[in-house]
Amino acid sequence: MNRITLTLATVLSLAFTQVTAQDFNKGLEAAQAGDFATALKEWQPLAEQGNASAQYNLGLMYSNGDGVLKDNSEAFMWYRLSAEQGNASAQHNLGAMYNRGNGVLKDSSEAAKWYRLSAEQGIASAQNNLGIMHSNGYGVLKDYSEAAKWFRMSAKQGYDSAQRNLGAMYANGEGVLQDNITSHMWYNIASANGNVEAGEYRDKRAALMTADAIEKATAMARECMKSNYKKCGW
Repeated sequence: MNRITLTLATVLSLAFTQVTAQDFNKGLEAAQAGDFATALKEWQPLAEQGNASAQYNLGLMYSNGDGVLKDNSEAFMWYRLSAEQGNASAQHNLGAMYNRGNGVLKDSSEAAKWYRLSAEQGIASAQNNLGIMHSNGYGVLKDYSEAAKWFRMSAKQGYDSAQRNLGAMYANGEGVLQDNITSHMWYNIASANGNVEAGEYRDKRAALMTADAIEKATAMARECMKSNYKKCGW
């Protein structure tokens, strides 16, 4: 739920000048080569000038202690500056910091706010985290239907934790009609994508199903994955 997005920002703002873009890319190449001192040298001035991608990347460096002393408060500052400019990954990470109380006082309402902004821009991990917030009533009203909506959006991007969570919603009939076949399908898909817990839940669900129902659920899972999550359920 609290995973920090680690991908370096690589999309350049339309406001970049050619020189700015060259400096940003030089920092990116250095970071990818493990030369964080050069990355910091290139990105710090850009971040101070208000470049959201550079601000986000500085946040990552301080979160991980890459080329700098690990400092959650400093990471929070840079994530916030970037997030306030609409950087979706920074919004996700800011939500995670509020949710865990890293570098800032723990605040579930603020966590949900930033997760939502990121989720609305299509970040799968943020969609899953927002689903968790709604399913538990953390910082928002408890709402299983809203939780299922966000889990589904994330699951259809291939996010295994959301696929597992959606399987649980169908298993328990929370926010959706209870359906062992669809539950088995999502658990099976999540397991195929590397989620170990989902495989255990799938097998427990299978113990409650007939052989025909398991066969149908397996066929549905196969079609869902083959269609890149566009045909998930009959």
